[in-house]
Amino acid sequence: MTSKQASGLTAIQLEALCGKWPGVTRDIKWGADLVFSVGGKMFAVTPSDGSEGGRLSFKVADGRFLELTDQPGIIPAPYMARSRWISVTEPLRFNTDELAALILDAYVLVRAKLTKKLQATLGPIPTVKVARK
Repeated sequence: MTSKQASGLTAIQLEALCGKWPGVTRDIKWGADLVFSVGGKMFAVTPSDGSEGGRLSFKVADGRFLELTDQPGIIPAPYMARSRWISVTEPLRFNTDELAALILDAYVLVRAKLTKKLQATLGPIPTVKVARK
């Protein structure tokens, strides 16, 4: 990783990333967790105050769950692992673009489980701009 690449993803950056995606709502649950949902279904959670090292929790594809949780700084998300959620406990270990792509994947996975009728009202699936090396 070069020193020019940004790492981690704060609650503010997460808000800027997915706050404008079609159908996304945000609210505070469990005291201080900032929760992002689409169609009423959660896809990403982070402490709103940046506590817990800025932990990021989100849904991943079944096929990536073991691959990702084998990496240092990522664990199965407490209470949500059976639904294939991971918790990035050390977000600064990871490139911001990489985390943004994983969050977009979480949004797409959850959105795909919504009814076809609801999906049709949301419009196009967003993309994430990745910085070139």
